[in-house]
Amino acid sequence: MDNWDHIQNKIKSREDLREIIQNCKASGKVVVHTNGAYDIIHKGHIFLLSKAKDMGDVLVVSLNSDESIKRFKGPNRPVMDEETRLTIIAALECVDYATLFPEDEVIETLKILKPNIHVKGRGVIPERIQREEEFMNSIGGKMSLIPVDLGNSTTQIIQKIKGDANE
Repeated sequence: MDNWDHIQNKIKSREDLREIIQNCKASGKVVVHTNGAYDIIHKGHIFLLSKAKDMGDVLVVSLNSDESIKRFKGPNRPVMDEETRLTIIAALECVDYATLFPEDEVIETLKILKPNIHVKGRGVIPERIQREEEFMNSIGGKMSLIPVDLGNSTTQIIQKIKGDANE
């Protein structure tokens, strides 16, 4: 299998991942999950993903669909379409699998995948973290928060490109 095929093979539906994750867990592997828009990949994203991978054996990244990003970030987002974002995330060495979710929150995906550990970066909406943590606790899983440099965000990168940021 060439490298492009390897990258594309890491992109799965949530339903396919359910079975893959069940098999991984049955063989004693720890499955770590995280989610986000991952619109313009920056150092903070790479830091979070690499730290998440260090927590287990298999890292699954769920990306918001284009429509869900538009609902919470506005009509001009995402900058990159979901197929491009999935391919970039899947190309990262630390990522084992990537998938999309259409909902505004990741709870439904967590219910489908049931990872051992769910990771979030600092700075996410506290109510969402609480619901996600409650679900992870209900299945015997763990929630982990990773402090990420908030000075490095996709929104700030976009502002700088547009000339809106202070130099």
